Amino acid sequence: MAKSAFSAPTLPALSAGTKILLGVTGSIAAYKACELTRRLTELGCVVRVVLTENAERFVSATTFHALSGESVRSSLWDSHAEAAMSHIELARWADCLLIAPASANTIAKLAHGLCDDLLGTLVLATAARLVIAPAMNQQMFASHAVRENLSLLQARGALILGPASGVQACGDVGPGRMLEAQEIINLLQAQAATDDIDLSGLRGKIVVITAGPTYEDLDPVRYLGNRSSGKMGFAIAQAAAGAGAEVSLIAGPCALNTPNGVGRIDVRDARSMHAQALSAAPNADLFIAAAAVADYRPAQQSLQKIKKSSDETVIALVKNPDIIADVSAAVSGKAKRPLLVGFAAETETVLENARAKRIRKGLDFIAANHVGPGFGMEAEGNALVLIGANSELELGYANKSLLAKRLLHALIPYL
Repeated sequence: MAKSAFSAPTLPALSAGTKILLGVTGSIAAYKACELTRRLTELGCVVRVVLTENAERFVSATTFHALSGESVRSSLWDSHAEAAMSHIELARWADCLLIAPASANTIAKLAHGLCDDLLGTLVLATAARLVIAPAMNQQMFASHAVRENLSLLQARGALILGPASGVQACGDVGPGRMLEAQEIINLLQAQAATDDIDLSGLRGKIVVITAGPTYEDLDPVRYLGNRSSGKMGFAIAQAAAGAGAEVSLIAGPCALNTPNGVGRIDVRDARSMHAQALSAAPNADLFIAAAAVADYRPAQQSLQKIKKSSDETVIALVKNPDIIADVSAAVSGKAKRPLLVGFAAETETVLENARAKRIRKGLDFIAANHVGPGFGMEAEGNALVLIGANSELELGYANKSLLAKRLLHALIPYL
């Protein structure tokens, strides 16, 4: 995969004086932008609103002027404002360009760099972080075109918030509802906290990460797997690449977009991940094994679908290679060796099991996490304790993006 030097601008905290340029587009959810404006101004933010032509069919400039206390713009061809190149001034003024709601039409135009109105021009002209809160019919959101357009924008550093799922104005049920105002604010604050962590010590470092599950095939139809989503490993990769590291992500089967600037190597089973890890680790400065690797695989893989022939069946299993232990053995005693970090997902006696695992596998650090409802696998949040030979650091509970940065920040002094 081609590498990119692009780094997304950081988000400021939402506090007194933070300058928010709020783009409102043609969606029935435009009414939610009124509440969003009110809540942002209550935090002390200065909010200037830009309405698209279609947005004005749902809401009025008068409403936003009353809520924000600021002038509202809707046309690139405002002769009075443009006499002073006002669209460039607006673009430079903003700390954050938030588009909420973002219609499918607007998302398509932004993904392809069209700037035939004021909002599209501002997106191209600003150096501020672009944040998009989609709102549309569930079938539109499910379309390949919308998904690809959002992926393009995300790859360029845009932060995508939502959408939520539920009953829609048209009567459909599914994903496509714009998030509520407070949900958007909470996510912006969380992202700002994430962006505030200094990871500059990773610039120029070579980082290798394993992520996701592995699948061990029984036959052409069935496999042994686990519930890992890969979100933790992908979040670490995204954070490291954003800090200027050269990142290789060895990923098991995951339905996640490749983070911008990350080189991704897709594998399916433990032995394939093992081979890629042993190849990449010796050149790394930091090796993080976040993948949930299958401990065992079927002793035999059937070339044909196994037929149901009795009430019971027995599947013989053999042990898979231990990736992180073998990487540790391979680099042991080398003049240049990576800092080795493993993960220990446990359901009981978490710290005790993690401490023993770190020693047994010859690791510098291990990140211990409890697996259960709301934690770890498949969840958006996680809680980690980073265990070393002489220290244990509680990283706390947080969304995985923030936790990834806390983890990397704690490891930088040891590189």
